[in-house]
Amino acid sequence: MDTNQYLEMFLDESKEHLQACNEHLLELEKNPEDLSIVNEVFRSAHTLKGMSATMGYEDIADLTHVMENILDAIRNSKLHVSANLLDVVFESVSYLEEMVLDIELGGTGKKDVSKLVKTLNDIETGNTSVDQAESEVAVTTSVSESTGSTVLQYDEFEMTVIEQSVEQGHTAFEVFVKLREDCLLKAARVYMVFEILEAAGDIIKSVPSVDNLEDENFDQNFTAVLITQEDAELLKAKLMKVSEVDEVILTAITKDYLTAEKPVEKAQVAVEETKEVVAQPKPTKGNDAKSPARSNHAHSANRTIRVNIERLDILMNLFEELVIDRGRLQSISTELHLPELTETVERITRVSGDLQNIILNMRMIPVETVFNRFPTMVRQLARDLNKKVNLEIVGAETELDRTVIDEIGDPLVHLIRNALDHGVETPEVRLANGKPEIGTVTLSAYHSGNNVFIELEDDGAGISRERVLNKAISNGIVLEEEGALMTDRQVAELILASGFSTAETISDVSGRGVGLDVVRNTIESLGGTITIDSKEGQGSLFQVQLPLTLSIISVMLVQLDGEVYAIPLTSIIETAIINKSEIMNAHSQQVIDFRGSIIPLLDLKDVFELHAEEVKDDDLQSVVIVRKGEKLAGLVVDSFIGQQEIVLKGLGNYLNSVFAISGATILGDGQVALIVDCNSLIK
Repeated sequence: MDTNQYLEMFLDESKEHLQACNEHLLELEKNPEDLSIVNEVFRSAHTLKGMSATMGYEDIADLTHVMENILDAIRNSKLHVSANLLDVVFESVSYLEEMVLDIELGGTGKKDVSKLVKTLNDIETGNTSVDQAESEVAVTTSVSESTGSTVLQYDEFEMTVIEQSVEQGHTAFEVFVKLREDCLLKAARVYMVFEILEAAGDIIKSVPSVDNLEDENFDQNFTAVLITQEDAELLKAKLMKVSEVDEVILTAITKDYLTAEKPVEKAQVAVEETKEVVAQPKPTKGNDAKSPARSNHAHSANRTIRVNIERLDILMNLFEELVIDRGRLQSISTELHLPELTETVERITRVSGDLQNIILNMRMIPVETVFNRFPTMVRQLARDLNKKVNLEIVGAETELDRTVIDEIGDPLVHLIRNALDHGVETPEVRLANGKPEIGTVTLSAYHSGNNVFIELEDDGAGISRERVLNKAISNGIVLEEEGALMTDRQVAELILASGFSTAETISDVSGRGVGLDVVRNTIESLGGTITIDSKEGQGSLFQVQLPLTLSIISVMLVQLDGEVYAIPLTSIIETAIINKSEIMNAHSQQVIDFRGSIIPLLDLKDVFELHAEEVKDDDLQSVVIVRKGEKLAGLVVDSFIGQQEIVLKGLGNYLNSVFAISGATILGDGQVALIVDCNSLIK
């Protein structure tokens, strides 16, 4: 049977069932006597077993089959729910997620599950205690992760190339690379690894594919096949010097190694040929239905269709061109003053505005696609830290543009890890301070205007002003006299500085001084901001503000030296025309009094090194007041043109480091306008 046509459906439904398993297992941990929850997990596992067996993914089918047996034993009171038993089941679901991800990235979905299957069978038959099984799972996991989960398959051409290279005195290696779990810039690390490999020889294959590696569509591991004459140990030493590379394993490919490979099954061939990454499905919402997959498809099968995200990207690009042409038509209409043309342009503007809303809504994805992975992570992290934490999620149905969703996951992981490690205290300390022994971390999302706010709040120890300030002064981040004048919020936000850490010891969770500065940089690169409010002894609130979409933004067009620049409206407080006599100097910096506060003044012509002729009216200055968090600044421009919606375009790799410019747009008259990055200017 040709299963390729069903692959996308299999991947989408598998993710839904695995997400349902995770959610129900977390519920089961809170209500171990509720057998109805066990039935829900059993249904999901049973359906996944049937689908994977039909598609030819035997490892997934084998693991879900023994999971069924364990769940059935719980239903029949042969086994009792305990934390250690659930650890083993959670680990099984984690294995299944890895295998489904491997299939999505073009792999075969194969993983050595024999030890885990044996452990589950032993639990069911009573041959081992749950405590022993839990420790065995930990060993199995570390061995599995160190050796990698993907079995490489070679086609006839690749085998011929390898054999001929070996005959000519070269060596072929499978180079397995594992990145650190907290690695943020995975694509950059892959690039550095490939640069070393390409200098050493020829890369003939990679799993996942190069496109998926560049797009960071992989977990922490990847494998490249290299033909080289370089010494294996020397090559390994070079690769291990790459920052955030955790492990490197080189396996020599001999003729015997090739012939020992398992034959590729038909279903696996179909998977290898499918390199397209499908869109993330909308996971089911907790307890909305007794059978998540069944209810979703039963009620909406005739009302919804699955659309590949790449098609939506193409549609968005076409609409962006339409927005540019719409601006051109508006410009022509203004010049010609023809009533018929003006009326037609106004109608096109209204219709295209409605079309814009529809397209943007099609690209919107609930933040629950990101939030849903955190309960399991918090559960495991709390156990590792010997803390008791309850994670509450509010507003998971809030929607964000897919491009923002893709980027926001890692920053939120860092914020949650920080809250559990530095914020929430141990049960003993909480009880001594008169708090409940179980800490609460609340993750919430909501819309406000054209922005989405994501907040992470904990009821932990809060941020110590004195401790943070002393560390910042000792690290040279602020001067002592500056620190004395800072507000509590400004002091709290010092923890976002690069290399800042108050941890006295380095752990697997935190303490190296990396993480929160990357969080801030990532959020600001998305056009967002992050603020921190904290009360010592009571807890902290991290608030992230993000734009709804990154593609089409509202800006204020201004003129500088005959050129047009765009300043995003989200950064602007107001515009003003001031008299030059109002400009003062403080510490060699021009400043103005803005509503009782002294703020710095920046002349954009100086920033961008423009040499304009003197304007006739020397007494007046046009100023745009912009904000980044609590910091304000005034930007001096020649004149204001007006507000407009524009299409944001990147400058490409060649110009990606231009200071204070975040992109460009094409105006109605065909002129290119650069977009000012206010965050960089204020920083």
